[in-house]
Amino acid sequence: MIGGHGLLAFLPVHGAHFTMLLKVLESIDHAQAFPDGTAEGHVIDHLMANDARGRESMPLSIRFTTWTLRYNRMHWITIDRMGEHWKRARMDARIEGPSRLVVSRVENVKAFTLNMPAGSCPLDPTVPPLLVIAGSTVQGPPVSSDRGWTAHCRLENGGWVVSALPKTAPGLVKRHGIQGPIDDAFLDSFLMVAPTGEAQHKAVGDWVAGEFKHATEQWRQQFRGDARVKKDCEVNADDIANHNLVLWGDPGSNGLIRELAGSLPIKWGKDEIIVGTRKFSASNHAPVMIFPNPRNPNRYLVLNSGFTYREYDYLNNARQVSKLPDWAVIDLNSSPTTQLPGAIPAAGFFDESWKLVSPR
Repeated sequence: MIGGHGLLAFLPVHGAHFTMLLKVLESIDHAQAFPDGTAEGHVIDHLMANDARGRESMPLSIRFTTWTLRYNRMHWITIDRMGEHWKRARMDARIEGPSRLVVSRVENVKAFTLNMPAGSCPLDPTVPPLLVIAGSTVQGPPVSSDRGWTAHCRLENGGWVVSALPKTAPGLVKRHGIQGPIDDAFLDSFLMVAPTGEAQHKAVGDWVAGEFKHATEQWRQQFRGDARVKKDCEVNADDIANHNLVLWGDPGSNGLIRELAGSLPIKWGKDEIIVGTRKFSASNHAPVMIFPNPRNPNRYLVLNSGFTYREYDYLNNARQVSKLPDWAVIDLNSSPTTQLPGAIPAAGFFDESWKLVSPR
């Protein structure tokens, strides 16, 4: 007989474990194991009812929170632009009737899309719906004949504008898949680009060689695959179109860094590295960063970094997260450790337009 509260300790399970639990429960004489009125009995009834109902394919109400556009969608809500990354963005929305949808909370969001696939929209196709966004009422686009519906909403001059078609923001903006930080480049196809020339400074060349070796070896050890590697002189148009490029070296040793240096927000000369108003000696410092590739803004350009957690973090999965933001300056007077590629005198995130903000 199962009694007390022992079973409740096993309830936060999902997927295959949840299915196994249900099979066990179905084989139990509930009347004997869980007398009427017990907490366990109520929980089991609730679990069985949820399993019978299944996942709700078109929820009428959504509460969504994210801190990054990498994870920007929940059911029929997609956040397209944020006010500022790594600050909480929130949206609460609900369908209140056949022709009314209310977005009661929209925080740290500058653009979002409401999208219901064909055959799924519960709104009335004969009446264009009204959208209430943070208290302001606007007319939404009509539901299509196939019972699909899409509304693109963006903040302009302090008010919300709604259209059936998206409006592309001018210039560079952070968006899903192109929002950083450095580790984001390794969630898609990437190419390590090795230098073939001579470094501007020996200390930089030695550090780059060590970090390149570390990055490729650790990719193999941690992710069980060999990183693609090409020399800077071998990179072609297909590589630029299809891969995030991870460039190793400095403007002296890597031809692609030299070619693209003028298009990057951090300036790397022979004598100085300039980050906004701050300057660092190029003889014993090196930048690491992620930025949209100037030759293909739909892909990333990374300087001198693999994934950013290191050996110390292999001890616990909870530590295996991004350890560096969009950019950092590495002081080569300090040797790499099991936690960092060297001392870090400055680091930060680019803003939502991929521009520098005051470094910390």
